[in-house]
Amino acid sequence: MASRVEHFEALVRQQPDNALFRFSLAQALMGENRPAEAVSHLEFCVASRADWMVPRILLGKILLQLSRTAEANALFSEALGLAVDQHHEDPERELRALLGET
Repeated sequence: MASRVEHFEALVRQQPDNALFRFSLAQALMGENRPAEAVSHLEFCVASRADWMVPRILLGKILLQLSRTAEANALFSEALGLAVDQHHEDPERELRALLGET
């Protein structure tokens, strides 16, 4: 039986422009403690939709782990704007904390 990563890698190979498959692959990679491999897939997701908050948060968290703080904070700021606009209170609180706005 294929792992979740293998499953979504196969789907991404079949449909490389499918942002949902790439997002699922990124999540599977993160679940297997392979966050650096998830970066390009999350970047694709961020670029695919201006209103998609979650990939920005996940990518920002990975970038923080990779000591790419300025890039992470830029993503957190974008995601915070989306959280406020979309009335997502829990992500808003988390993002404010990540940005030091608590």
